[in-house]
Amino acid sequence: MGGPATALRFLGVTAGLAALAASLATPIRADMMGNAFLVALTNAGVSYSQPASTMALGQSVCPMVVQPGGSFDSVVSKVAAGNGMSHDKAGVFALIAIATYCPAVIAPLLPNRHQA
Repeated sequence: MGGPATALRFLGVTAGLAALAASLATPIRADMMGNAFLVALTNAGVSYSQPASTMALGQSVCPMVVQPGGSFDSVVSKVAAGNGMSHDKAGVFALIAIATYCPAVIAPLLPNRHQA
């Protein structure tokens, strides 16, 4: 009953479903991160009009920070200058982007800012 042909079909379907699940996992995770980023911006009082371009700008922060000569302050200046944000709002934006998309770089960037 069933035999090798049925088993091969089952394995083929299973492999196909696994591949589909894997291909969907990355966009779903990206959407979740993007949504979390937008919610965090809203909660912090940083307004935006274009969610997709706002997420793209947020994702661009990490490469700017880790490039040679990159710093938190240089990223804040670029975000502020290129997007009509105040320096303070751009700082909040950059910090939320880093916390969302590349949290491992927070500690090295802000070593002296944790002092009360």
